[in-house]
Amino acid sequence: MNIVFIRHGSTELNHKHVYAGVIDSEISQKGIEEIKSIKKHLQKIKFHEVYSSPLKRAVQTTKLLAENYKIDSRLSEMNFGIFEGLNYCQIESKYANESKAWAQDVLNYSIPKGESLAEVFNRTKVFIEEVGSKKGDILVVTHGGVIACALSLVFNQYDYFYKFKVMHGTASVISIEDGYMYIKAINCIDNIVDVL
Repeated sequence: MNIVFIRHGSTELNHKHVYAGVIDSEISQKGIEEIKSIKKHLQKIKFHEVYSSPLKRAVQTTKLLAENYKIDSRLSEMNFGIFEGLNYCQIESKYANESKAWAQDVLNYSIPKGESLAEVFNRTKVFIEEVGSKKGDILVVTHGGVIACALSLVFNQYDYFYKFKVMHGTASVISIEDGYMYIKAINCIDNIVDVL
């Protein structure tokens, strides 16, 4: 079976390069165009199930791609807590101690009022294990952080997280066969049918 992960269309906050995990922003006009571009290719695929993050930008993206879908909170972007809405320079300036602690242990440091990357990995892993036992291809609309976690989990290497750059409005595909997981595509748009 294939899990086709779609990163939601881009938002104005994405263009500002701030940490916007759980800020409930809408997709921009550019984001809408990104999703329309991949939709014509996804329409050729019959998905057994469709899942979406509960955040507005993901739900808007999902509604452009499918009529029926399930919301799953495990697919939410990382909660950056006190860092939400700030760029990295602002975080360093406003929260010097917290940003230093985060930099020293990006996996396990739990951001105040937020969560750790390890927590995002854990919920992503549980989701994949659950849907990976199903039959048929599955469409998942989520966020860059969750998709990078999923790709890293293929190697069981959490430190691979920052080695993946997941683009808005693209598909990354993980296949699972008899419990064996591998990557079929990253940042795919027009050749998604050929990949599956």
